Amino acid sequence: MLQAVLFDLDGTLLPMVQEEFVKGYFGALCRRFAPLGYESDRLVDALWKGTAAMVRNDGTVYNQDRFWAVFAQAFGQERLRDIPLFDDFYQREFHEAAAQTQPTPLAAQCVKAAREKGFGVILATNPIFPRVGTLSRMKWAGLKEEDFDLITTYETSTYCKPNPAYYKEICDQMRLDPARCLMAGNDWTEDLAAARIGMETYLVTDCLIAPEGADLAHTRKGTLRDLLAHLEEMPAARA
Repeated sequence: MLQAVLFDLDGTLLPMVQEEFVKGYFGALCRRFAPLGYESDRLVDALWKGTAAMVRNDGTVYNQDRFWAVFAQAFGQERLRDIPLFDDFYQREFHEAAAQTQPTPLAAQCVKAAREKGFGVILATNPIFPRVGTLSRMKWAGLKEEDFDLITTYETSTYCKPNPAYYKEICDQMRLDPARCLMAGNDWTEDLAAARIGMETYLVTDCLIAPEGADLAHTRKGTLRDLLAHLEEMPAARA
């Protein structure tokens, strides 16, 4: 009997072409911080290097600590005083990047279907964003904080996708049996990594990210609408 459904956000509950979103996101960020002395190419380079450090995180510190340590190497420790300004960006100018997404009511319907079945509902978005940035993207998708029992962000996670330890960390925190969880996402590499700890997976194909020749035979797959139908057909959790 299923205990919980884990949903990816970017490209799954929030349809997007990842490259277009990143371009819009970085453009808004550079416009905000150029007047403060952040040269655009150096800023983007520091963001990518900080993200790579989070993806390699080994569970010993939070992802945010990995990120800002790398950022400080690029710009100096004194620039860490600007962290509140970056958080403010995610509440303001970051919303410009919503134009590069294609929200659908199916997202909220899928979450509602899982909750009505009595399943735990987790937003298992790769925790490379601060909470404020994740809540903003959720808002674009028509989702609310209270829709989820857990939202993974860089403040509270010590691993990232595609490390299977990311999924184990969620299960340990929520006291879940991985074999009784379903992970739904659009990225063959990042989201199907959940299967390595025994989770059932569902590959959402609307905005599919998969390497050429990827084996798609060993997972359920379909559109977001298909996922909704699958959730609606599943037996409810025991009371």
